[in-house]
Amino acid sequence: TEDGESIGRIGAYVRLPSEEQRATMRVVVRHGPLRAVPAALEKTFEITVLTYRTLWKMVMGQASVENLSGPISIARYAGQSASIGLAAFLGFLGIVSVSLGVLNLLPVPVLDGGQIVYQTVEMLKGSPLSERSQIIGQQVGILALILLMSFAFYNDIARILG
Repeated sequence: TEDGESIGRIGAYVRLPSEEQRATMRVVVRHGPLRAVPAALEKTFEITVLTYRTLWKMVMGQASVENLSGPISIARYAGQSASIGLAAFLGFLGIVSVSLGVLNLLPVPVLDGGQIVYQTVEMLKGSPLSERSQIIGQQVGILALILLMSFAFYNDIARILG
């Protein structure tokens, strides 16, 4: 019992291996130039799908919003991946870049995805949206981004403080 709450434990744990043992556990996959491009596209697609699935699960309440990370956590993970090696660091940068690209395509008015929605509506409507509706959309989008960024910062600070 901890803090009045029952917690089940079986007493099992994983002993961390030594640095030499960890080095033998790593798997490095190398591709030639002709195979590298399709492999990179496949990995990019996987990360894109994973990002959308995670976002959807957060919206639906099936995944914790504690998974959101802000710049503090991203910087910490970047440092950790850099300490592992160049390949891990570049892989981390790739994941962050794809995730940011995916987020930028969300249909939020201040993001590129929102601009795509505006252009699509204008194409279907046959005339531009009114300036008032665009301004309201921009304000709602900015508010949504401020809330999201504030929550990500809160998560980062909560992780640091334990």
